[in-house]
Amino acid sequence: MPVSKPRVLLVGGQFTGNFCARDLKKHFHVTVVDAKEYFEYTPGVLRAYVKPCHLDSLTFTLQPVLERSMGVKFIWGEVKNLDGDRKTATIKTIFSSTTDEISFDYCIICAGCNFGPFKPMGESLWFPTIHEEARKVSDWPHIDERFIEGRRRHVLEEFHKLHDLNKKKASILVVGAGFIGVEWATEIEHFFPDTKMTIIDFLPRCLGPLPDSAAGYCSEYMSAVGIKEFYNCKYDPKSDAFWKGIELPEKADVEYICIGVKASNYFMPKCVLSDKGPGGGGWIHFNKYMQVVKKPTEGGDVWADGKIFAVGDCNLGCIGEPPNFEMPPIPKISYPGEEQALHACVNLERIHKNKSLKPTWWPWGAGMFATSLGPHDACFVMAANENKGSGYMVNWWIPAALQKEVIETSKIDECRNGCMGILIWHFVHHTPVHLFGKGPWIP
Repeated sequence: MPVSKPRVLLVGGQFTGNFCARDLKKHFHVTVVDAKEYFEYTPGVLRAYVKPCHLDSLTFTLQPVLERSMGVKFIWGEVKNLDGDRKTATIKTIFSSTTDEISFDYCIICAGCNFGPFKPMGESLWFPTIHEEARKVSDWPHIDERFIEGRRRHVLEEFHKLHDLNKKKASILVVGAGFIGVEWATEIEHFFPDTKMTIIDFLPRCLGPLPDSAAGYCSEYMSAVGIKEFYNCKYDPKSDAFWKGIELPEKADVEYICIGVKASNYFMPKCVLSDKGPGGGGWIHFNKYMQVVKKPTEGGDVWADGKIFAVGDCNLGCIGEPPNFEMPPIPKISYPGEEQALHACVNLERIHKNKSLKPTWWPWGAGMFATSLGPHDACFVMAANENKGSGYMVNWWIPAALQKEVIETSKIDECRNGCMGILIWHFVHHTPVHLFGKGPWIP
């Protein structure tokens, strides 16, 4: 009798989940589970709030792509618990009031993270509210963003809110001048020019650790379009002195918090989650082979026989303790997650074939940042690393804006299993030479 293929469970249907599904489907029975019914290109969602029709180009429903095009299984539901000893996942499917349990041989966690560090469950505009416990404390409980139509309703609500703010020439404060804050402030200014925009940060300039050339370019753009900037500034909304210091004595009409990230690994046991890190901890510990491990206070041993991997934004992002990192912190952006997904897929196959594992590295793509300045301007940085001010601004103005459009369009096409996107991004992730990053010269 033929031997059945091993079963692989992928937790999350965004960039890394789709990437792993396509990479593993030939040799494994792959199942993708996601709490929402659609894929969303998170780096482009800011544009959708100011131009709602853009959402259509950023999203697609997962089931037709995963099941009909890729040929893998899709479960629309939320993983409530992952049992490493029994190799089972407890899942609450979309229309069920009870949970089901499915077993697997291997698992890759691609669950991402949230972006609202001051919210109890990390809720923000940048990622849909899809987890059961998060919906209970949501600021928009009337909207169910597990459905693509619910996500569209939320986008339209925020658009009309901004439209009304523009009509009354309201003041808007953006807290955080990293690349998300800068993009959000410039998008609002371009599409709603009658609003009075202010952006602040506790650092001495915008774009945090990126090179001075990029920070200077973005700051010059914001100054030219009338966005007020205040740096070395601590956010303290209860202080009258704070508001006077940023020239808003009557306070802002609306505030948008664009700082930090927060873990959303609610389904994982505490023994593998960090006690510290961005947003108060809760990130998955992993080793140089991308396997989930127990936290140092629990011994740091490999968890679940090394058959469960954590890739991308859900993991701690670094290995070791400062200043002696085995792998320095990696930015929580999409490219490094996909690179780690490739490394996890390679090691998953090697475990199955009883071969020695290959270590991961600080990926070269973690040093690339494309920052939009409205729809017609941008800057692109590459070769950045964990050191402050590293990297080079190699593209800017309209060419950089066009480059970001090409990245967005081709990446979404790849995630939809489109031919052109796969051809482009296959060679990006399988480049034979690493000119920067911490990888081997020839991987």
